[in-house]
Amino acid sequence: MDRGEAVPIAELLEERRFLLEVANWMLGNLAQAEDVVGETYRRWYELPDAVRRWITVPRAWLAKTSGAICLSRLALSGGGTSGHEEDAARSTGVAEDAGRIVLDALESLSPAERAAFVLDAFGMAPGTVADIVGRTEPEVAELTDRARQWLRVRRSQPTTPQQHDAVAHAVLRACAAQDGDLLASLLCSDVIAFFDGGGKVRALTGPVHGSRPVADSLLTLLAGRPRAGLTAQSVNGRTGLVARYGCQVAAVISLDVADDHVAQVWVTLNPDKLRSWNRRRTHGALGSGRSP
Repeated sequence: MDRGEAVPIAELLEERRFLLEVANWMLGNLAQAEDVVGETYRRWYELPDAVRRWITVPRAWLAKTSGAICLSRLALSGGGTSGHEEDAARSTGVAEDAGRIVLDALESLSPAERAAFVLDAFGMAPGTVADIVGRTEPEVAELTDRARQWLRVRRSQPTTPQQHDAVAHAVLRACAAQDGDLLASLLCSDVIAFFDGGGKVRALTGPVHGSRPVADSLLTLLAGRPRAGLTAQSVNGRTGLVARYGCQVAAVISLDVADDHVAQVWVTLNPDKLRSWNRRRTHGALGSGRSP
């Protein structure tokens, strides 16, 4: 796309449409997406001619730049969108089939998860996505997997607090009894579990997939020991599990339930993220609260 290079009009229009669709999916706002695309092309033309000549795949450079701009805006805004923004996104062809449920679910993802999912959905090479998001390819694959699973949970039949509570207590009973078969039966066949040790404890470093592997991993983690205990408590507004060793909270487990089965498990083992839980013991408030 140098000054002396002719580019077919169809290629130019397709390139701009692609950038606009990616930005619109990431931001959930057509007007903001237009602004991002304009900023992307402004940065392109600010490059010296010699630098532009060295860019062999302009579309990849443009996609990386627009993705970085979107991530920056999502970070500044906290990653959320308003109802009016969802309406704007739904008005475009790319978002029409997804509908409000998917848009709302995308809104609930972290900026990195949303970027990885959207860019992957648009068929970008893993290396390019990793470059845009600023993560390694394995980390991007994990982000995309996590985003897909969360979207699947959000699209499933809504679970009432009572249903969620019943499933969580059933999981508690299975874990307390170390009953692998029972626990596996309470999990979706494609359940995924994440263990956040933050590099501070010797936790699993990658996600665990499948009902039996997840059940085995949880039972190993929660195997009964003297002074160890497991209770059901409020975690992020829904019933989850809290594991203690003596008086110290050692793990907080949140459950995403879909169709009366656990679809996703989040295990927080990072001591830094458990500080607020352990402070509640000092203040006599161990009975409830939000996970960090």
